[in-house]
Amino acid sequence: MPDLRFQGVATDPTPPVSDPGPAARSPFVRLTELLADITPSRPPLSLAVGEPRHAMPGFVGDVLAAHLDGFGRYPAGKGLPEFRRAAADWFARRYALARAPDPEREVLVLNGSREGLFFAALMARRLASPRKRARIGARPPVVLLPNPFYAAYGAGAEAAGCESADLPLPAGGGWLPDLDALTPDLLDRAVALYFASPANPQGTIAPRAYLERLVALCRAHEVLVFADECYSEIWLGEEPPTGILEVGGAGFPGVVAFNSLSKRSSLPGLRCGFCAGDARFIEAFAEFRNVAAPQVPEPLQWVGIAALADEAHVSASRDLYKTKFDVADRVLGGHFDYQRPDGGFFLWLNVAAAGGGEAAARRLWQREGLRTVPGGYLCRSGADGRNPGADYLRIALVQDLATTEAALPRLLAGLS
Repeated sequence: MPDLRFQGVATDPTPPVSDPGPAARSPFVRLTELLADITPSRPPLSLAVGEPRHAMPGFVGDVLAAHLDGFGRYPAGKGLPEFRRAAADWFARRYALARAPDPEREVLVLNGSREGLFFAALMARRLASPRKRARIGARPPVVLLPNPFYAAYGAGAEAAGCESADLPLPAGGGWLPDLDALTPDLLDRAVALYFASPANPQGTIAPRAYLERLVALCRAHEVLVFADECYSEIWLGEEPPTGILEVGGAGFPGVVAFNSLSKRSSLPGLRCGFCAGDARFIEAFAEFRNVAAPQVPEPLQWVGIAALADEAHVSASRDLYKTKFDVADRVLGGHFDYQRPDGGFFLWLNVAAAGGGEAAARRLWQREGLRTVPGGYLCRSGADGRNPGADYLRIALVQDLATTEAALPRLLAGLS
């Protein structure tokens, strides 16, 4: 068996993992099962998958053609130096940072942000200091997750042999986790915390003061903060979201930002993402990824370099999302507790009056041919047995404007 002590980080035996239950399964597999016995009455249209359908940037084909010879080489695990420099420069332009990330020690290419977010939990456990391990004791380490959460977070925690625990939601409602409810004992056991802003699916953007407090709290307990920022360039107000590296200090200790070109540049099939932040984490992660993670072909990285250098296509795409939410404002205002989100491209609709998320998804598929995701499939039930997403439905506004203008009245009619 190969030696997995990357950079001197010792591993320990992975404890048995209990049955993860339905929340660890793909929400789309569950959706297929839910709708399997229904034949839709109208031509089907998917509003389920968060796969941008906006036009690709016009330069993609030319860049690929110019670098086809790169398909004849194994790509380096860390990524091309040019790509890491382009990502570091983009962070420096996009955010008000104490300094730009060092492309040699603080930036990595990823095969999309999902695989990076998944593998990150394994590294968080391995990087726990002796003091942290003493606090954890004989119990399994904990990974803290938002709820709703992206399935890759929970899958990573499971693969790392960690328990996953939900970040508590405030008692009065709302979707930003209640930091006051995080107990010292729980934080002492936690090795990592996943957080998304804008959030998937609620679209909530965390204020700067909230992020500052979150980072300070996690640092006090040696908890790595993994910020999923793949929706960072889709904001629906006037100001862009604050990034975790902006509140991370000069050396970004304890924080790592994950991003990709899937949402920013409407290139979900490119599978090209990146992460940046804490040098100790990035260096150990690079060593691990050299033997365990998928590499990103060089021609795809050159497309990424071109995409990161161009903001015109990003701005045009963001304007199109804003226009589609203007349609949602007109059609859905006053229904389903609809509120225009801060960012992202999802609707998060309260369909309790239609029987909850599963019943609403079945009805829309049968009556209107609209494929949507029950909110409960994106959440876990708490200790009280309550699933915070059970009454909700997630709608992805990823289609073109004309399709969106046709689909939203169908949605309203199907649930009326």
